[in-house]
Amino acid sequence: MSFQEEFMRRAIACSCENIKLGGGPFGAVIVKDGKIVAEGANKVTINNDPTAHAEVMAIRNAAKNLNDFNLSGCEIYTSCEPCPMCLSAIYWARIDKIWYANTKTDAKNIGFDDSFIYDEVKLPLEERAIPITQLLREEGLQAFKQWEQKEDKTEY
Repeated sequence: MSFQEEFMRRAIACSCENIKLGGGPFGAVIVKDGKIVAEGANKVTINNDPTAHAEVMAIRNAAKNLNDFNLSGCEIYTSCEPCPMCLSAIYWARIDKIWYANTKTDAKNIGFDDSFIYDEVKLPLEERAIPITQLLREEGLQAFKQWEQKEDKTEY
């Protein structure tokens, strides 16, 4: 058995254990230097948090455990192909590689269908299902100007 299979089996085990706890059937682990540094499972219904997907929970735990928001050098093993939110979080965290077991079609087949989000992102703003309107841009730019001038900022 390869070490990649071992890590994936742990992600799958997290997904199965989470079902027993009342959560969704998704689990993830983050690995650095050949060791698991964090685990996560879907806590959307448990925490009443729509962002508490397994990958996001694992990223939060890894950042805390490693005391760093930059997870370069890490890989994520997830029981299912990441949804658009999780995929974005993985990119923001700068994780080096994604390993997954189930596909987004497998998830769709059991009621977890993210295809509408993939479709929405492709649309022009004015054609999206949720109305989106710009407001007070000039005032909003003040924070950006402050950030731009800040000398001791932590870039990310």
